[in-house]
Amino acid sequence: MYAVVRAGGKQVRVSPGDILDVELIDGEPGDEIELGEVLLVGGDELRVGNPLVAGAKVLAKIEGDSAGPKIRIFKYKRRKRYRLTKGHRQHFTRVRIESIEV
Repeated sequence: MYAVVRAGGKQVRVSPGDILDVELIDGEPGDEIELGEVLLVGGDELRVGNPLVAGAKVLAKIEGDSAGPKIRIFKYKRRKRYRLTKGHRQHFTRVRIESIEV
């Protein structure tokens, strides 16, 4: 069985046992969370939501928080002595998908 869920503005295909990186979620490692925006449930029978599948939810467990790679932003204008360097590191929460309930 698999499902397509909306997590942090992105749509992700998940199945039980998958490890997923989503936008930062408040909670401690080991906490159970519910991903309620289920767009599609597949398996024996395909159920497509309009826009969400009624009564479907995905249960996940928080594994921990982390951050992605550092991204360097460099702006430059020639002949104007303008140089600007910035950095960004996106934080995320790693979750393990426990079950899909319809």
